[in-house]
Amino acid sequence: MDEHAFCPVHDSIDLLQEKWVLHIVRALLDGPRGFNDLGRAVGGVNTTTLAARLERLEREGVVLKTVESTMPPRSRYELTEGGVALQGVIDAIDRWARTHLRRCRAHEDDGATPAPAPRRR
Repeated sequence: MDEHAFCPVHDSIDLLQEKWVLHIVRALLDGPRGFNDLGRAVGGVNTTTLAARLERLEREGVVLKTVESTMPPRSRYELTEGGVALQGVIDAIDRWARTHLRRCRAHEDDGATPAPAPRRR
Protein backbone atom coordinates (compact mmCIF):
# COMPACT_ATOMS: atom_id res chain seq x y z
CA MET A 1 0.00 0.00 0.00
CA ASP A 2 1.25 3.47 -0.86
CA GLU A 3 2.32 5.20 2.35
CA HIS A 4 0.89 8.48 1.01
CA ALA A 5 -2.42 7.01 -0.17
CA PHE A 6 -4.28 9.31 2.20
CA CYS A 7 -2.15 11.42 4.45
CA PRO A 8 -3.55 14.87 5.28
CA VAL A 9 -0.07 16.29 5.95
CA HIS A 10 1.31 14.96 2.67
CA ASP A 11 -1.70 16.20 0.71
CA SER A 12 -1.58 19.62 2.40
CA ILE A 13 2.12 20.07 1.75
CA ASP A 14 1.59 18.97 -1.85
CA LEU A 15 -0.91 21.80 -2.32
CA LEU A 16 0.76 24.52 -0.26
CA GLN A 17 4.26 23.97 -1.65
CA GLU A 18 3.19 24.87 -5.18
CA LYS A 19 4.81 28.15 -6.17
CA TRP A 20 2.53 31.15 -5.59
CA VAL A 21 -0.16 29.28 -3.60
CA LEU A 22 0.64 30.82 -0.21
CA HIS A 23 1.16 34.23 -1.85
CA ILE A 24 -2.33 33.96 -3.36
CA VAL A 25 -3.85 32.92 -0.04
CA ARG A 26 -2.06 35.76 1.76
CA ALA A 27 -3.35 38.31 -0.76
CA LEU A 28 -6.91 36.99 -0.45
CA LEU A 29 -6.80 37.23 3.35
CA ASP A 30 -7.37 40.97 2.79
CA GLY A 31 -10.67 40.18 1.06
CA PRO A 32 -12.05 39.29 -2.38
CA ARG A 33 -10.15 40.40 -5.46
CA GLY A 34 -10.56 40.34 -9.20
CA PHE A 35 -8.11 38.33 -11.29
CA ASN A 36 -5.94 41.27 -12.38
CA ASP A 37 -5.96 42.86 -8.93
CA LEU A 38 -4.94 39.54 -7.42
CA GLY A 39 -2.10 39.21 -9.91
CA ARG A 40 -0.82 42.67 -8.98
CA ALA A 41 -1.14 41.90 -5.25
CA VAL A 42 0.83 38.68 -5.61
CA GLY A 43 3.41 40.29 -7.89
CA GLY A 44 5.59 38.40 -10.36
CA VAL A 45 3.20 35.59 -11.21
CA ASN A 46 2.27 35.19 -14.86
CA THR A 47 -1.41 34.97 -15.77
CA THR A 48 -1.24 31.33 -16.91
CA THR A 49 0.28 30.20 -13.61
CA LEU A 50 -2.13 32.36 -11.59
CA ALA A 51 -5.12 30.84 -13.43
CA ALA A 52 -3.79 27.31 -12.87
CA ARG A 53 -3.19 27.90 -9.15
CA LEU A 54 -6.62 29.46 -8.70
CA GLU A 55 -8.27 26.50 -10.48
CA ARG A 56 -6.46 24.08 -8.16
CA LEU A 57 -7.37 26.09 -5.07
CA GLU A 58 -10.99 26.19 -6.23
CA ARG A 59 -11.03 22.39 -6.79
CA GLU A 60 -9.59 21.87 -3.31
CA GLY A 61 -12.23 24.11 -1.72
CA VAL A 62 -9.81 26.83 -0.61
CA VAL A 63 -10.97 29.56 -3.02
CA LEU A 64 -14.41 30.45 -4.30
CA LYS A 65 -14.71 31.95 -7.79
CA THR A 66 -17.68 34.16 -8.61
CA VAL A 67 -18.27 35.23 -12.21
CA GLU A 68 -20.08 38.55 -12.48
CA SER A 69 -22.47 38.86 -15.39
CA THR A 70 -21.00 42.02 -16.86
CA MET A 71 -19.60 42.63 -20.31
CA PRO A 72 -16.95 41.42 -20.39
CA PRO A 73 -17.58 38.91 -17.58
CA ARG A 74 -15.41 39.48 -14.52
CA SER A 75 -14.20 36.90 -12.06
CA ARG A 76 -13.85 37.56 -8.35
CA TYR A 77 -11.93 35.29 -6.00
CA GLU A 78 -12.29 34.93 -2.27
CA LEU A 79 -11.26 32.46 0.37
CA THR A 80 -13.67 29.84 1.61
CA GLU A 81 -13.88 29.04 5.31
CA GLY A 82 -11.09 26.52 4.74
CA GLY A 83 -9.01 29.16 3.00
CA VAL A 84 -9.50 31.64 5.81
CA ALA A 85 -8.35 28.92 8.24
CA LEU A 86 -4.93 29.12 6.54
CA GLN A 87 -4.44 32.43 8.40
CA GLY A 88 -2.96 30.31 11.21
CA VAL A 89 -0.48 28.73 8.79
CA ILE A 90 0.56 32.16 7.49
CA ASP A 91 0.91 33.44 11.07
CA ALA A 92 3.01 30.40 12.04
CA ILE A 93 5.33 30.94 9.05
CA ASP A 94 5.61 34.63 9.98
CA ARG A 95 6.54 33.81 13.61
CA TRP A 96 9.02 31.15 12.49
CA ALA A 97 10.68 33.50 9.99
CA ARG A 98 11.02 36.33 12.52
CA THR A 99 12.68 33.93 14.95
CA HIS A 100 14.84 31.79 12.67
CA LEU A 101 15.63 33.56 9.41
CA ARG A 102 18.66 35.82 9.62
CA ARG A 103 17.29 38.21 7.05
CA CYS A 104 14.07 38.76 9.04
CA ARG A 105 15.94 39.18 12.34
CA ALA A 106 18.39 41.61 10.72
CA HIS A 107 15.48 43.62 9.30
CA GLU A 108 13.94 43.91 12.77
CA ASP A 109 17.32 44.78 14.33
CA ASP A 110 17.62 47.72 11.90
CA GLY A 111 14.56 49.23 13.56
CA ALA A 112 12.43 48.65 10.50
CA THR A 113 9.03 47.22 11.17
CA PRO A 114 8.27 44.33 8.84
CA ALA A 115 4.77 44.20 7.45
CA PRO A 116 2.64 41.83 9.52
CA ALA A 117 0.70 39.05 7.90
CA PRO A 118 -2.66 40.42 6.70
CA ARG A 119 -5.75 39.75 8.76
CA ARG A 120 -9.02 38.62 7.26
CA ARG A 121 -11.76 41.17 7.73
